Amino acid sequence: MGSSEERVVAVIMVGGPTKGTRFRPLSLNIPKPLFPLAGQPMVNHHISACKRIPNLAQIYLIGFYEEREFALYVSSVSNELRVPVRYLKEDRPHGSAGGLYNFRDLIMEDNPSHIVLLNCDVCCSFPLPEMLEAHRNYGGIGTILVIKVSPESAHQFGELVADPVTNELLHYTEKPETFVSDLINCGAYIFTPDIFTAIQGVSTQRKDRATLRRVSSFEALQPANKSLPADFVRLDQDILSPLAGKKQFYVYETRDFWEQIKTPGMSLKCSGLYLAQFRTTSPHLLASGDGTKTAKISGDVYIHPSAKVHPTSKIGPNVSISANARIGAGVRLVNCIILDDVEIKENAVVIHAIVGWKSSIARWSRVQGSGDHNAKLGVTILGESVTVEDEVVVINSIVLPNKTLNVSVQEEIIL
Repeated sequence: MGSSEERVVAVIMVGGPTKGTRFRPLSLNIPKPLFPLAGQPMVNHHISACKRIPNLAQIYLIGFYEEREFALYVSSVSNELRVPVRYLKEDRPHGSAGGLYNFRDLIMEDNPSHIVLLNCDVCCSFPLPEMLEAHRNYGGIGTILVIKVSPESAHQFGELVADPVTNELLHYTEKPETFVSDLINCGAYIFTPDIFTAIQGVSTQRKDRATLRRVSSFEALQPANKSLPADFVRLDQDILSPLAGKKQFYVYETRDFWEQIKTPGMSLKCSGLYLAQFRTTSPHLLASGDGTKTAKISGDVYIHPSAKVHPTSKIGPNVSISANARIGAGVRLVNCIILDDVEIKENAVVIHAIVGWKSSIARWSRVQGSGDHNAKLGVTILGESVTVEDEVVVINSIVLPNKTLNVSVQEEIIL
């Protein structure tokens, strides 16, 4: 273990409204990082993982959202988890590494020996204490969390090659056209403060090139290059790729779950993964019931304390029910997220779906998806304040907010 004087600062990159467009219609109401998975805001799972790190001094959330959109959440999570959390708004895009560098003075205020960097749009068990211990043993400036995936899907991510004995990062390429490796970047890192020197080096190099371009008559004759701003630095292409094979970066492989949360369909899958994780980390959050005095619960289910669930309903597996939801008699819920203030009336069925805030599903209706989390219409999504009337069937569809459905629909996007 590290010495008691060593302090750790965590940084979570939360993106911004222009980044979460694939998450619509759910991101129309709430910043994507605050969308609930397993009954907790998405970023809460990252913060909880950071809290397990010894000597954690501070957590920063960095993004493009307005500060007011995070103010209430940051205040409540700081009090609830008893760890200082602060939101920092970027003035303009600086790239994944440039965004970190932009706030280096604040990050270094606590004089940390290590900096944890997490991307918010990944779902993972985040084995950060174990990763930190491995990082100390490696002795480089950075350690990357990696996982093995199928060769068919590897090209969608940053692929890398590591030394099988030392775990040194030997080669890194972002979303290659040809197969390089089944080992991919999970979007979780641990750095020493030397990472800031590496980022500064890229910026300085860019400035020097720009100066050379202005004074070189040969360069002046060339077509205009689309050069990046000096302070726009990408972690993958500008830092990891050029420093691979130089004993600077190492990898730590997780054999647990990992997914990227780009779409509403994937958020439903990830909610299920976090619910399953609660079995070991937070069993008190999982509901139970045998159908006598309370609803019959099967599998992993979260029910908010303020929700009202009829004892004749059947819930689960993989169901999350949010605040003030009302679940009527004989209702069947399977693999779904029910958001705040939703009413589901008698004998309605919801399977492979996300039901938006304040929506209402009437008697004997059915809202269902195929369950393919990767397909565009594989999970049925109802936006905020959607009304599904009696005996209406909604299959493999996306319904935007404030719509009323009085006829059945299948494989449609209702605008």
